[in-house]
Amino acid sequence: MKIDLSMIAKSINEETEAEVEISLDMFRSRLGNFPITEKAPVMLHISNEENAVVRISGTVSVTVKVPCARCLEEVFVPVRFDIDKQLRIAGETDACTLIDDEMEETDYLHGFELDADQLIHDEILLNWPMKVLCRDDCKGICRVCGMNLNKGACSCPETEPDPRMAAIQDIFHKFKEV
Repeated sequence: MKIDLSMIAKSINEETEAEVEISLDMFRSRLGNFPITEKAPVMLHISNEENAVVRISGTVSVTVKVPCARCLEEVFVPVRFDIDKQLRIAGETDACTLIDDEMEETDYLHGFELDADQLIHDEILLNWPMKVLCRDDCKGICRVCGMNLNKGACSCPETEPDPRMAAIQDIFHKFKEV
């Protein structure tokens, strides 16, 4: 959803609220594509503070389906965060622009037009969990057969010998007394 910020940026101490429906159905990143299963509308509070800063604030709550880092089972991960952006108003009243001093590139801001979906996407990326596990004691998958070890044990040998130690293991097998 696009929001026009020109009237707020040009009016001292102006405030408004905008309810934004999140149109993202998929969160796309270098890690992959993750479906957004639940999303709530976001109420953005937009204000011009003393004609120096346009402040955008709100709370986002989405649920994303992510594979477990160990066993690859699908996990529904709630991602909840607060948006608090300050866009500096630069220039004269007639020819002012909005600048985000925290970010070098602002792909969510084009002139006075705020792309709310891109802002939310960028904030999800910043608030993405480091590691997603289906449960704390997840056993993962077998490196040999690929079976999910949370569902049961596989018939593969428990330890796979290190191929770099093959020569030493041959010595131990030949000379059992050592």
